[in-house]
Amino acid sequence: MKNNLDQLCINTIRTLSMDAVQAANSGHPGTPMALAPVTFTIYDKFMKFNPQNPNWINRDKFILSAGHASMLLYSTLHINGFDVTLDDIKSFRQLHSKCAGHPEFGHTPGVETTTGPLGQGVATSVGFAIAQKWLATRYNKPNYNLIDYKIYALAGDGCMMEGISGEAASLAGHLGLDNLIWIYDNNHITIEGNTNLAFSEDVATRFIAYGWNILRVGDVNDLEMLNRALEIASKEKGRPSLIIVDSHIAYGAPTKQDTHSAHGSPLGEDEIKATKKFYGWDTEKKFFVPDEVKEYSKQIIARRKKQNEDWNKLFANYEKEYPELAAELKLIMNREMPEDWACCIPLFEAGTKISGRVASGKVLNAIANHIPYMIGGSADLSPSTLTDIKSAKSFEKNNYSGRNLHFGIREHAMGAIANGISLSGLKTFASTFLVFSDYTRSSIRLSALMNLPVIYIFTHDSIGVGEDGPTHQPIEHIASLRAIPNLEVIRPADANEVAVIWKYIMELKDRPVALILSRQDLPVFDRTKYSSAEGALKGGYVLADSKGTPDVILIATGSEVQIAVEAYEELKKESIKARVVSMPNWNLYERQRPEYWESVLPSKVKVRIAIEAGSTFGWRRFVGLHGDGEVLGMRTFGASGKINDLLKEYGLTVSSVVDAAKKLVKR
Repeated sequence: MKNNLDQLCINTIRTLSMDAVQAANSGHPGTPMALAPVTFTIYDKFMKFNPQNPNWINRDKFILSAGHASMLLYSTLHINGFDVTLDDIKSFRQLHSKCAGHPEFGHTPGVETTTGPLGQGVATSVGFAIAQKWLATRYNKPNYNLIDYKIYALAGDGCMMEGISGEAASLAGHLGLDNLIWIYDNNHITIEGNTNLAFSEDVATRFIAYGWNILRVGDVNDLEMLNRALEIASKEKGRPSLIIVDSHIAYGAPTKQDTHSAHGSPLGEDEIKATKKFYGWDTEKKFFVPDEVKEYSKQIIARRKKQNEDWNKLFANYEKEYPELAAELKLIMNREMPEDWACCIPLFEAGTKISGRVASGKVLNAIANHIPYMIGGSADLSPSTLTDIKSAKSFEKNNYSGRNLHFGIREHAMGAIANGISLSGLKTFASTFLVFSDYTRSSIRLSALMNLPVIYIFTHDSIGVGEDGPTHQPIEHIASLRAIPNLEVIRPADANEVAVIWKYIMELKDRPVALILSRQDLPVFDRTKYSSAEGALKGGYVLADSKGTPDVILIATGSEVQIAVEAYEELKKESIKARVVSMPNWNLYERQRPEYWESVLPSKVKVRIAIEAGSTFGWRRFVGLHGDGEVLGMRTFGASGKINDLLKEYGLTVSSVVDAAKKLVKR
């Protein structure tokens, strides 16, 4: 009897998906039709979750890395009792529908991470697995197996072709993440046709080389074999598992099964009717859920609710026995921080010189010592980005309690993994040189799209890296990062701005940060002479000023604020009234009230000069478009040479600023 019910549920997933894509007249029906047995079996027999509390910390996670097959997930969530109604499914791909074109975290209950860019989902699943290992190691105690969830990720051929999947799989194998199970849909079809057009590698052998456990299911419709493979994978120790399943895209469609036309287009009414007939379904009914499936959904809700309630009872006892650890875990569940987390952030002495990266490293360590669930690392650059937590060990296969992550030279996967860690409730950071932010850009974009407070620490922020030459000198990178919605791009001017900004960063819950830091030493400004570094919390502020209305306003970020301040002092000697504005964060500045803008950049002062050792793109919004202002920055790539020679070569010197100011003031 249960076998018949299983098949009813599977065919419900298939037909709901077909009907939704047809109603929307867009979408991807073929993969949901093929892989309904996979999602049904995983949710029904292997996962613990509570559809009425989808954020339960100890739930198992399912990630649809092949996000184009989103209806597979929505239909599965529906029959498992999540708040995804038939009306939601009927409005698939329509504005404001819970069932968006690709799964979106925070938009649909039960969606663990935003997917669609192929490979991102499986890479993010490695972050989930790392977080689970860390949480279990810290918080599980004898008789209290609080954190024991697993992570399942469903990938297609496209995910396997994307380089990010290889980066992530390599690291997962190295770390022995046996809580991680990937299912690879080996259907041999992509948009252009058969995969043999561009893809002929032996995926199983590749993953054996990564150190994974490999299983194979020759027919995805063989539920007994599928169940056995998942059972073996769930018990595997010391290795992540890859289950390769052979499937037929658009299974049951008489003319479109195993064709690329079923990948991204509706089947058509006649084909749908013929397919439903093959399934033994009522061919005239659309969005049909049999009564048996509806009744089973009620049973699922009751069963899953009890799983959560049993855990709550366990946690209540744990809280009595381990109150401090329980309090920490509650903070993680609520994305909160300890009350005293900022108590020891250092202040830096005026008149000294310290680079942005060194100052950040000192602040990071002060913070991490008071936030035990803060973990992160770099793409093989921690000695240069200075992102090691000195009081902690490395996160390794034989030490999952470590807080220093070694991502290897895998920037793209690093960003996705950081997203998975953040989605698990931990505070996390990821680091590399600014010029390599390009490699992780897609992951940063998803951090912003999902409102995740991932901290990206980018050092070596300008042509100030000197002899490394143009391959390592970021030019367009800050401008391109500023173009990403919901990403805070922050370039502090001195060590005390770094300290103040870290306080701001750590309080964020709904957006990621790109913290841009210098390699070279910068002077720590005398805040008794110049304005307080707290002004950085407005995004832009008046650092140095003259009496009365200024003749010229110098606006700068990062290391170029030093140039602006020195130019200000020179102009003052020549009786030219200047104002220096440090603007570390454009977005934060633009969120201030108009009267604050007017106090910093008064509209009547048209003579303005912006200074930044990167692309000039975007700066005209602050200096004007009609010749009154000037932007001093980079309009070419850099060159190899000593920093002072480069600054002179590209006009980023005090004398260049002074000359530009005098010329503009005299107009």
